[in-house]
Amino acid sequence: MPIIDAQIHIWSQGTTMPPHRAGLFTAEQALADMDAAGIDGALLHPPSWDPHANEVALEAVRAYPNRFAIFGQLALDQPESRKLIEGWKSRPGMLGLRFAFIRPETQSWPHDGTIDWMWPAAEKAGIPVALLCGEFLPLIGQKAERHPQLKLIVDHMATVRGKKGDEAFGNMTELLALAKHPNIAVKLSGGPAYATDGYPFKSLEKHYRRIYDAFGPKRMFWGTDITRMPCSWRQCITHITEELHWLSAADKDQIMGDALCDWIGWNRTA
Repeated sequence: MPIIDAQIHIWSQGTTMPPHRAGLFTAEQALADMDAAGIDGALLHPPSWDPHANEVALEAVRAYPNRFAIFGQLALDQPESRKLIEGWKSRPGMLGLRFAFIRPETQSWPHDGTIDWMWPAAEKAGIPVALLCGEFLPLIGQKAERHPQLKLIVDHMATVRGKKGDEAFGNMTELLALAKHPNIAVKLSGGPAYATDGYPFKSLEKHYRRIYDAFGPKRMFWGTDITRMPCSWRQCITHITEELHWLSAADKDQIMGDALCDWIGWNRTA
């Protein structure tokens, strides 16, 4: 079973955004940790705190093309960015886009028209888009319906930032309502950070089961966001593969990597 992490950050400079680890986290450090944990590949999400993060990710893909792919970022408020979409996937390993809208100056963008151009442009170019979007889930449903060929990924199960336990999953009703849209998937990522207990994080199981029942294993992508996890990478794996006994072997194959690769078009043997 190939194990693919649906979200990690690597960076070469900048001050990290808590709760991410301080200091640098390079491709080589990530690979060493991945090898130790038994992880075959990871989808890189260039972090906002490194102004050269896209280039850092591209260098990692050039050096390790079978281990990394990228969901990159661009400046959605800059007119020149619109010209980049058409050729976005021509870059090595660049398979999609990812946006967070965490910083104060970007929080209004999903609603104020700033990013309206992005949805049809990404759909036309066949570019999947991942979003930290717990604050505007109904909007994601509207965009999915309006752009049925646009593949959208909801990051971190739409959890509420800064919360744990049931409070962290306060958006679950709105998240599950999105399952009716076949072009929306969910990242089962960052789970241990929201747990109220230690490994094997039994407090998360009921939430995972609800997502599974709504979206199914082909639209659930395991991931970690490892640089803010309270446990080891190996534990992030085994709490899915060994502790969720209601998952079949075929389900685990999908959730732990196959479904993500199919959704974003990552052919790791190419």
